[in-house]
Formats: sequence, structure tokens, C-alpha cells
Amino acid sequence: MSVETASQTTELQGDPGELRARYFDLFLISFLILFFELASIRWFGSNVIFLTFFTNLVLMACFLGMSVGLLSAGRRQNLITWVFPMALLATGLAVATLGASTIWRKLLIDVGGQNSPQQVFFGTEMVKAPNPSQFVVPIEVMAALFFVLISLTFIGLGQVMGRAFAAIPNRVVAYSVDILGSLTGIVIFGLMSLLRTPPVLWYAIGTVIILRFLPRLTWFQAACAIVLVGGIGLMGYYEGARRVTIWSPYYKVYYNAKTGVLTTNNLGHQQMVPVGESGAAYMLPHLLNRDAGNAPFGRVMIIGAGSGNDVSAALKGGVGHVDAVEIEPVLNETGQRDHPNKPYSDPRVSIHLDDGRSFVRRSDQTYDMITYALVDSLVLHSGYSSLRLESFLFTEQAFADVKARLGDDGLFVMYNYFRQGWIVGRLVEMARKVFGAEPIVISLPNMPSIQAADSMVTDRFTFVIAGKPGSKALESIRKGLQEHKFFWVSVRPKDNESSNGYGPMPPEVAGVPAENWQKIGPAAVDTSGIGPLPTDDWPFLYLREASIPGLNWRGMALVAALSMVILYTFAPVRTVRPNARMFFLGAGFMLLETKGVVHMALLFGSTWVVNSIVFFAILVMILLSNFFVLALKPRVLWPHYLFLTAALLVNAIIPMSYFLNLPGAAKVVTSCAVVFVPVFFAGVIFATTFGESRHPDVDFGSNIAGVILGGLTENFSLMLGFDHLLLLAVAFYFFSAILGPRLSMTRSVGVE
Repeated sequence: MSVETASQTTELQGDPGELRARYFDLFLISFLILFFELASIRWFGSNVIFLTFFTNLVLMACFLGMSVGLLSAGRRQNLITWVFPMALLATGLAVATLGASTIWRKLLIDVGGQNSPQQVFFGTEMVKAPNPSQFVVPIEVMAALFFVLISLTFIGLGQVMGRAFAAIPNRVVAYSVDILGSLTGIVIFGLMSLLRTPPVLWYAIGTVIILRFLPRLTWFQAACAIVLVGGIGLMGYYEGARRVTIWSPYYKVYYNAKTGVLTTNNLGHQQMVPVGESGAAYMLPHLLNRDAGNAPFGRVMIIGAGSGNDVSAALKGGVGHVDAVEIEPVLNETGQRDHPNKPYSDPRVSIHLDDGRSFVRRSDQTYDMITYALVDSLVLHSGYSSLRLESFLFTEQAFADVKARLGDDGLFVMYNYFRQGWIVGRLVEMARKVFGAEPIVISLPNMPSIQAADSMVTDRFTFVIAGKPGSKALESIRKGLQEHKFFWVSVRPKDNESSNGYGPMPPEVAGVPAENWQKIGPAAVDTSGIGPLPTDDWPFLYLREASIPGLNWRGMALVAALSMVILYTFAPVRTVRPNARMFFLGAGFMLLETKGVVHMALLFGSTWVVNSIVFFAILVMILLSNFFVLALKPRVLWPHYLFLTAALLVNAIIPMSYFLNLPGAAKVVTSCAVVFVPVFFAGVIFATTFGESRHPDVDFGSNIAGVILGGLTENFSLMLGFDHLLLLAVAFYFFSAILGPRLSMTRSVGVE
């Protein structure tokens, strides 16, 4: 079928039954694409090690395939027949890569520059120098390979969508049906995430729907579908036979009941230990405080409580009450059930499944100690931004929130394997600036000084202990270290119960050999060359400079180049002219979505529920803009461009932290207005333009292609921050205005 013939079919009204069938097909393919996209983001991100370090990669691959498919709607060939073979190839390669890198250890995926990085990715430091039997592959090569395979998988789905659009004469109604299908996809996949369903169910649902759109089911197609779903099912069975495997809303979690080790997305995350018998580092803040002559802490907040080691240490330290905050439900539930100390069964412990920053802001309690306990997520907050789950915990404004909840004599304690000296220096400088007092830094093993250039990797457990000026707990610990020079902690913490750890020599405790004692002391920290301090606008603790690192540039170049190759190979771009207005509308809208996700994550928490609600609300706002266009049929677009530009500039000029200081109802209303009002005006512009389309497949394909450009430019948030990222969106919308047809419409919307 030629492109012209595809356009002519849009004129056919058909009888009501036929039209309903067309609406249903569009709804179903829209649901399938959104559902399959979310499933792909979850599955490939969890199984291809380090793939999530490329922001938006799987998302942009899905969009590219959909765009090419939409542009190819007029081709005679049914590209839907490619979906099962390409999906099988992509998932099969992912399984092989996982096995080669984590089970047989024959494949080494190299994330360049992690020995002296400008951007730290937790988990990559485990990559050691290859041995002769290992094959080394740069992460960029792996990213490129899966980008191509996932893109090719989605081309056939995009073609079906393009034909479904072309079969409905009223473009705005068709787009509304598309949005309803996408909304349903978000809801269904969200429910399945809530229920922790395994991937085999996701792919089984997708497979059944794909079968409806195949022109005919051949033996080859049937075999590919069976092997695809069966293979993912067998993989889940194999993983479940070796160790407990749970798909939480955030991770694929492995749990080894014998060792207490919890692995997330194939990277070691944490291990439950019998605190007291081991786990000296968890006890250190409590021992330092006790031996400095202070009473046990009264009320303690632990952010990143995980499976319970830090909570166990607090209880053994004699605290009065613990508010244990953990965002990941599976880790917390495993600790409740299996931790050897049973800390979550203690009546002094309250469990809060929440984002840490959100909980701190909403709390009305005053704490004697607030702890960031090994807070590192190993994953991005969403597929739309460079944020990690914990990014908004490590900003100047976050430290100010902690200070507001901390008692005058209390402690703020952060500890982790911080990997690089400049990260420690940055934390120290932020604590000094916000709290107004010099923090104490301690390293296990002992390290008398920490330089910005030091590569600390995972053999040094570093504590940053801060407090308000005159804090009794902080100053007593500082005095103890100054007077006695060292503190001694046993590898078996219960050995400290009958001794004071402060002293130039280790305590003499009967039955405790000298080699059990670890010497620690204050470390002098060099804070020169640590780069800018993270803020809520630029929340990138692990990025040394406000710049785009080489890895990101290479990723952007690869995605751009491969996108052009795939477009020119599979889409009829030589005979079909893409719609420039729709292209730049897509680019601008991608940045709008990114800013919306980031803004709401800051205000209401970086949880998957908030994420889902934001995406749902954005689609609802688009639906409302469609209803507006259907009802009023606007003929002039320039007022909407002006309102859109004004709303974007307000977003860019007013910092996100401003909204944190508003009272509850005002914060919700104002935040929703600044996030969703631009979406409404952008939706009106899109729907009005799309309502005039003579080639809906090409125009919608052009729009989706623009989304890829927007996804690539999201990397500029690493340089500009999220507020100023919207200036790029303003530029994209400006190009959409001047490169499209006149801003006044001459025909009625939806009527050809």
C-alpha cells in the first residue's frame, strides 16, 4: 500500500461497527506499545548489567522503533512479523550476556574511567582487570547493540499504530483513543509491579495481543513466540531454583537465605549480619557517643534502613526509638522475616516505606541522630532523567531539611564506601556550609588524610559526622579523638561492651587478641577540586563537574548515529517528508515530561508510585487538551505558544526548592500548576496541528522521532541543571512554531 493510498483510506468513514473496531484496534495497539515499553525498560535494565547507566536508552530505542514503524505505515510489507524474531534475539542475547558476565565470568563489561572517574556508578568498581580468559566489551558497544535490537522489535508495533491512526478520520478523537490506551497500559503495568508479578506474565500478555495483529500465524512466528515466553519463564524458574527471586517495583532482587546476601539487578547490594558478632562499622556512631560520656540517643531516624543492620546496631546501642525509612519494600520485608537480630520486631522500631527526603520534610519530630545508612540505589529514578533514587538526599537543601529535624545536641551521620576522595570532600563541604560546624570524618581502615584525587573504591568505609554548632554529641566525640588521638573498635563489636575505645593503644580486654582491634582516627579532608556542591536544581553528587562526561557524549553520539541509520534504512524518508513542527513538538514535550517527573520527585518523593502518578496525570492533561480542541476547535495557535512559553519561563526562573517552602495545599496546587499547565498548552498545539493532518502516520512518527532528540538533550541537565533545561524546551517549541505551517488554521479540526 502506498503512502498516498494510506492517506486516502482515512477518508473512509465506514459503518458504526467498523469504526468501533478501528477505535478498538488503536486502543489495543496503544496499550500494547506502552505496556511492552515499560516491560522492556524493567527487564533489559535488570538483566543487562550496567545498561541503565545510559539514561533513556531503552526508552529511546522503543520510541525510535515506534517512529520508524509509524513512518512505514504505508509500506506493503507487514513489519509486525518482525516483532517475535527480534524480541527473541534481543532477550536471548541479554540472557547470554548475563550468563557470560555473572555466572561463567567470561565476559567483562567495561565502564570506562572508573579508576579515576568524573562520574561514579556504584557497582562498576567491581570490574577488575581482565584475566586472559575474559573478553572485554566496552559498555558503549553493549548499549549500541541492544539499542538497535530493541528498536527493530518496536518497528512492527509502530507500523500497526500508524495504520490504525490512518483508519480513523477524526485525528483528535484518534489521538484521544491513543492516550486512553496508554493510560490503561500505565495502570495495568503499575498494578502488576505492585503485585510483583514475574516477567513471564508481562511477555505472555504482550504476546497474546501481538498475535491479534499478525496477518497470519506461521510456524516460524509461533515457534518464536513460544521460545520467547518459554525462555523467559525458564530463566525465572532457574533463578528461583538457585535463590529467591522477587521483582519489586524497583529491582530484580535475589536473596540467598544461607548467606543473607541481597543482590539487586545482578549487583551485590547488602548482606544481613548478626550485629554484635560482626558489623563493627554499624555500631561505630553509638560506641563513639557512649565512650565520649554521653547517654544513648533517644530518637533516631535511619534513612536507607534496608534489611535491618543499621536498626540492629541502633537497638544494641540502647536508643529509645527508631524511625526506619526504606524505599524498597522487598529489602525491608526480607529483613523483617529473616534478619538474625529480628530488629523490626522490636517495639521501639517504626517502619516507614517512603522516600527519605519526603519523610524528613513531613516529619514533625526532633531527632538525636539522623543517619544516611549506605544510601546508594544502583539504579536511576526513572527512564526519563539522570536522577538516581537517592539524588535528592545529597543536596544543600536536603541537608538543611535534616538540620531542621535534628536536635541542638544531635548528630547527622553519613556512611558508605564513597569510592572517591572528591565525593567525601563534597559531603564535608556541604555539611560545613549547612550546619555551620566542622564535621568529623573517620575512615575504616584508618586513613589520616583524604585527598580529592584518592580512589577509595570499596575497601574503605567512610563516616561523615556533622552537627549544629555546640552540639554536645559532636563536640564530645571531637574532644575524645583530640585528647586520645585514636578510637579502637573490635571486629567483634560485643568486645567493646566492657571497655572504652578512646586511647593511644587498644583496650586490654581478657580473651580478646590484639589483632581484633581496629585503629581509627579523624581524617583531614582536602576540599579543593571537589567541584560544585549539589543542589536541588543540580542534584548530582557523583558527577565531579557540571559538564557532560565522555561516556554520556559517546552514548549520545551512538544513539544519534544509529537512529539515523535505522531511519534511513527502514523508514521511507526519501519519499516522505517528515513534519518539522511535529518533530520539535516531540522534542520539547520530552523535556516537559522530564521536568515534571523530577519536580514531583523532589516535592513528593522519588517512589515508583509518584512516578506512575505523574505519567498518568500528564496523559490525563493531554486528554483534557484534546477535549478542549474538540469542543472549541481553535484556529489560531500563536496565543497557545505564548502561554506555553510563559509557563516554561516561569518554571525555568523559579527554582524548584521555592515550592518546598509552601504550605501543604499551596504546594500541591502550585506545583501541579507549574508542571501541568505547560503540558496543557503543548497538548492543545499538538492536537490542533494533528487534527489538520493529511498523513497522520508520518506526522505522529515525526513527533515520536522528536522525542528521541529530547531524550538526548536531557543529558544537558548534567551541565545546566533541571530548571534551565527548560530553556532548551523553549527553543524546541520556537522551532516548531517557525518551521511548521501558518499558526492560524483554515479548516475545521478533524475534518478533511
